[in-house]
Amino acid sequence: MKKQFKAESKRLMELMINSIYTNKEIFLREIISNASDAIDKLHYRSLTDKSVKIKKEDFAIDIKIDKESRSLIISDNGIGMTKEELENNLGTIAKSGSFDFKNSNEKQKDIDIIGQFGVGFYSAFMVASAVKVVSKSFESKEAYAWTSEGIDGYSIEEAEREGYGTDVILTIKDGEEFNNYLETYNIQSLIKKYSDYITYPIKMEVTKSRLKEGSKDEYEEYKEIEIINSMVPLWKRNKKDIKEEEYNTFYSDKFFDYEIPLAHIHTAAEGTIEYNSLLYIPSHAAYDYYSKDYEKGLQLYSNGVLIMEKCADLLPDYFSFVKGVVDSPDLSLNISREILQQNRVLKTIANNIETKIKKELLDMQQNKEEDYLKFYKAFGMQLKVGIYNDFGINKDKLQDLLMFYSSKEEKMVTLKDYLQRNKDYKDIYYACGQTVEQTLMLPQVEALVDQNKEVLICTDYVDEFVFKTLGKYEEKEFKNVCSDKIDLDTKEEKEKLEKKNKKAKSMFSFMKENIEVKDIRYTNKLKNHPVCLTSEGEISVEMEKVLNSMPNAEEVSADKVLEINENHPIAKQLEKLYKEDKDTLKDYTKILYAQARLIEGLPVENPTEVTNLICDMLSKK
Repeated sequence: MKKQFKAESKRLMELMINSIYTNKEIFLREIISNASDAIDKLHYRSLTDKSVKIKKEDFAIDIKIDKESRSLIISDNGIGMTKEELENNLGTIAKSGSFDFKNSNEKQKDIDIIGQFGVGFYSAFMVASAVKVVSKSFESKEAYAWTSEGIDGYSIEEAEREGYGTDVILTIKDGEEFNNYLETYNIQSLIKKYSDYITYPIKMEVTKSRLKEGSKDEYEEYKEIEIINSMVPLWKRNKKDIKEEEYNTFYSDKFFDYEIPLAHIHTAAEGTIEYNSLLYIPSHAAYDYYSKDYEKGLQLYSNGVLIMEKCADLLPDYFSFVKGVVDSPDLSLNISREILQQNRVLKTIANNIETKIKKELLDMQQNKEEDYLKFYKAFGMQLKVGIYNDFGINKDKLQDLLMFYSSKEEKMVTLKDYLQRNKDYKDIYYACGQTVEQTLMLPQVEALVDQNKEVLICTDYVDEFVFKTLGKYEEKEFKNVCSDKIDLDTKEEKEKLEKKNKKAKSMFSFMKENIEVKDIRYTNKLKNHPVCLTSEGEISVEMEKVLNSMPNAEEVSADKVLEINENHPIAKQLEKLYKEDKDTLKDYTKILYAQARLIEGLPVENPTEVTNLICDMLSKK
């Protein structure tokens, strides 16, 4: 006789099947998890009741496919269910026998029971037109069958089963989209993906081929029972028993990367919050890493069952390159086990992971310089963006991981290294450009290098934004040698330069009428170069280039200053022209300004005019 589900309405059943689960293939994970729970219960009995003589190695989950009847059968030799338990557990939606078992006393709460909500079983109706559950309780001689075709209800009848345990028989729906649930290779793939670390063997009959006896080239097919799952995950094994090769093989198999990772971080945390994690720092960026299509996240497991393929909440954006797995029995999952509830446990695990990653990177930086340089080449940009994003809230966490090319060391150095060598510096000097070679040739950089000053060379578009966000490092300000006023002069030198600029004020005012700059002045900081272009204010010349290169950006302009080398012959020539030939001075001004723009990597606003002026001057006798 058919019975109705003990729920408020058929609508609840529809929600179980159509709304709570978004991914059809997880039905197998749910049924295998239920089978594992049933075995756990009987295994617990065997540990606490001496009359139950069953060894752990006797337990197994068997999966069979019958294409003719379109059946997928999942069997276990767990504790089984009586008629009343079938009625209570399967006839009442959201009734969980596993939840009741786990919470019946304190000792049982330590057992890794997976099912808690009593709804996972109903995910089977996403792929099955009918579900039959044949079960025989360990304490009963009778077996019963629970049968349902979905929301119309269910029936319970006497049945036959040789031993204790449960068979879940799914009649797979018709249609091409469901046919792959009757293919051995696909079922094996789903087991490996979601249930690879169930602690009991999951067995399937697979078809293999071999050479026929006595033949050299003729093959025959044969059937063999094979264990599909790994059972014990690498991350739950003792670190001292794992070889480096095993870590690397796991990484390549799990994340499809055949380059050896730079480092792994294996953690087994106990105490208030329990979790195991195995994290990897790749040796290179994925092909789509710096694109909007890249998805960050760690694989998340609960008691060895895959819950999320990529849990983004476990990694901050600036460490999004990390790959790995996290497994915790303490996570508070929502009803579908597909989406994690935001809670203190998840945040605590994420914070611990972040700390571990930073510690590993700092250790690599200090003790494996070559590996760190390889890492930094691939992911240094991500660290810099992490500093700049969110208004610099994470700058203190990331600043010690940064590296820049040093004009003195001629290699990449950290900010800490820079200050240890230059403790007497008032500021930290840096310069920005497209390449190291071009930046070193900037007049302002050459002048400082000539004074034996160390300058950090920045070639990433985000570098100057990073320094603006950092503001200071160990109380030292960052100074762009091409923008900020670098105070290295003596009092006498300052007074001398100030006096010379004051004397040339009217000449500079005349020159300003012919070019678009905020100011023109003499400088004593250029070695052999006649001119350079600097800027004042928050926006530097390099920032102008970056901001204006962005799509749909509003054009911005730095407040530019044309600086003229007071010691270069051009300075006397300009003063002479101002007195004798102001028209020629106009031409000189335009040429010098164009020269300064080219040195800074800026386009010349009117190249035709400038080249004509140069040709005219060259042709004069």
